Amino acid sequence: MEGPDQREAAGKAMRREVPRSSHAEWEASSRDPLAILAKQDESRVQDLVPIRYGRMLASPFAFFRGAAAVMATDLAPLPRTGLEAQLCGDAHLSNFGVFSAPDRRLVFDCNDFDETCRGPFEWDLKRLAASVAIAGRGRDFGKRQRRKAVAAAAAAYRESMGRFAGMRNIDVWYARIDVDSRLAELRPHVDGHRLRDIERGLEKARTKDSLRALRKLTVEKDGELRIVSDPPLITPLEELTDASDAEQQLQALLAAYRESLGSDRRHLVSSYGYVDAARKVVGVGSVGTRAWIVLLLGRDSGDPLFLQAKEAQQSVLEVHLGKSPYRNHGRRVVEGQRLMQAASDTFLGWFAAEGIDGETRCFYVRQLWDGKGSADIERMSAKELGVYAALCGEALARAHARSGDRIQIAAYLGSGEVFDQAMADFAEAYADQNESDYARVADASANGEVEARV
Repeated sequence: MEGPDQREAAGKAMRREVPRSSHAEWEASSRDPLAILAKQDESRVQDLVPIRYGRMLASPFAFFRGAAAVMATDLAPLPRTGLEAQLCGDAHLSNFGVFSAPDRRLVFDCNDFDETCRGPFEWDLKRLAASVAIAGRGRDFGKRQRRKAVAAAAAAYRESMGRFAGMRNIDVWYARIDVDSRLAELRPHVDGHRLRDIERGLEKARTKDSLRALRKLTVEKDGELRIVSDPPLITPLEELTDASDAEQQLQALLAAYRESLGSDRRHLVSSYGYVDAARKVVGVGSVGTRAWIVLLLGRDSGDPLFLQAKEAQQSVLEVHLGKSPYRNHGRRVVEGQRLMQAASDTFLGWFAAEGIDGETRCFYVRQLWDGKGSADIERMSAKELGVYAALCGEALARAHARSGDRIQIAAYLGSGEVFDQAMADFAEAYADQNESDYARVADASANGEVEARV
C-alpha cells in the first residue's frame, strides 16, 4: 500500500486530468426525462405508477427527488475524477436525517441507499449541490443566497474530508454526527423560537418507533391486531391475495431474511411471531416498487416490531458505472448502507422472493420506524438552509471517507474554494435543467400522456 505522501501526490496530480473548475460545466441535455422515467415504470406495480407522478409533480424539488435515474444519465458523460467511494446514489437534502443508533442515541447521517453503488465521489456531491439550489428556488431565495448555501455544502465536504485524511483508519470508522452534542453547539446561534421547533422535532423522532407504529397503523379486529386498511397507500395482505397462502409464503420469506442476519440478530428476530402484513406506498421516486410492512409481536401485544421489506431493483448508477458485485440487489443496498453509515439498523437484512407473476425480486429489510426524523426544508430560512446543507456535506464526507481514499480525495479538493464555487455554478445550471424536466412531465400529465394522481 502506498504511503500518505504518495496518495496525496496522486490526488493532486488528478487536478491536471480533471481540473476542479471543470465540475462547473453543464449544458442543457436533449434527452427526454419522461422516457427515462417510463423505462423504470415497466417493472413497477402499474396501478401505483400514477401516484409516483402525482408526488413528483408536487414541486420541482419533489420532481428532483424522484428523478435519480435522469440525473445519473446526465452525469455519465461528464469528466470523472476516478476517485471512487461507495456512493449513496441519491444524496439529496431529504435523504439525510436523524435516526436512533443501536446504542439508542440519535445520530445524523445519510438514510436512503436504494441506489447505492461504487463510483466517483463527485456524483454524490453534485446531486447534493443541485438539491440545495433547487430547494432554495422553492423557497424563493435569491441566487446569491442559493450559491452561498451550495458552497457551504461543498466546503463542509471538502474541509471534513481534509480532517478525515489526517485521522487514523479506526477513528474514521467510529466517527459519527451525534445529534445531542451537535445541538449543544448550535444552540447559541439559533433564536429561541426556532430552537424550540428543532427540539420538538427531535423529541418526535425519538418516539417514532414500533410502539408508535402500533398505535397509528393497527386496529383490533375480532380480538386480534390487524394493520389498518387505507388503499392504495396501505393495503392489507388479505385484500390483495389469498390470505392463508400468502401467510405461509411470508413465513418462508421471514425465514430467508433471518438467514441474512448474524446469529445474534437471528436469535432476536426469531423471538418475534408473525401477526399481519400489508403493502405500503413509500417515498417519491420509489412509488411503484413493491414495499411491505410486517407486524411481529414479542412477549405480548405491547412488544411490537414493525419491519419494512422494500423491493431493491438495479441501481440507476449501475447502467453507467458497471454491475454490482452482489446478485441480490437487497444485499447491495444493505452492504452499501453498512459501509456508509456510522451506525446502521440492527435489523438490516435481505431476501429474494418469487411473485405471483413468476418473477423473482430482491428485497431488503429494516425497521419501519426507529427514531427517524427529517428536516422541514420548506420552512428553512436562507441561513438555515446553508447550515443544514453544510451538515449534509459533512455527513457525506464521513460516509465517503470510510470506503474511498480519503487522502487522495482531500488532496484533490485542496484548501481553497475552487471546487466549492464550481459546485455552486453546476448546481444553478442543473436547477435550470430540472425545471425544464419538471415542465416536460407536467405538460405530459396535462395532455394525458401520463396519469398523475395523489
